Amino acid sequence: MGMQIAFFLFSLIAIVGAILVVTTKRLFHSALALVLSFVGVAGLYILLEAEFLAALQILIYVGAIAILILFAIMLTRHLMDPKARAFNEQWWVAALVAGFLFLVLMAMILRVPWPIKAAAVPENVIEGLGSSFVGEYLVPFEVASVLLMAALIGAIIIARER
Repeated sequence: MGMQIAFFLFSLIAIVGAILVVTTKRLFHSALALVLSFVGVAGLYILLEAEFLAALQILIYVGAIAILILFAIMLTRHLMDPKARAFNEQWWVAALVAGFLFLVLMAMILRVPWPIKAAAVPENVIEGLGSSFVGEYLVPFEVASVLLMAALIGAIIIARER
């Protein structure tokens, strides 16, 4: 019963965050709602007993992608102006396409028989993933982290008041 409550809570957090991303008029608030949605998805990963994916979700999406989006928003000062117009007149086209996509996806989901099968987790999945990160993917991972750090420092230098 507790797992179901946690599932509905994390699902609600992710869905409300996603709805706020597309309905909020202020771009900065929309980016913050994106962070909320990412946190809800990380909670769902925890319920699936994929703690590693939850940690990656928090570190990469919340810690890197969302923060870079927030820096980009703050660097474009005219978007932060309360008088700036952030409404698109073609919202109805996007709503129509989203509704059509929703109907197509729901039709496909309802047609597929979803068998439930319990299976054991393979033995060396985590060990293989860890050795891949430390072995062949170590250099690209470190290069990406240095690049993100340089972008963060550059954004701070550009954004500071003179």
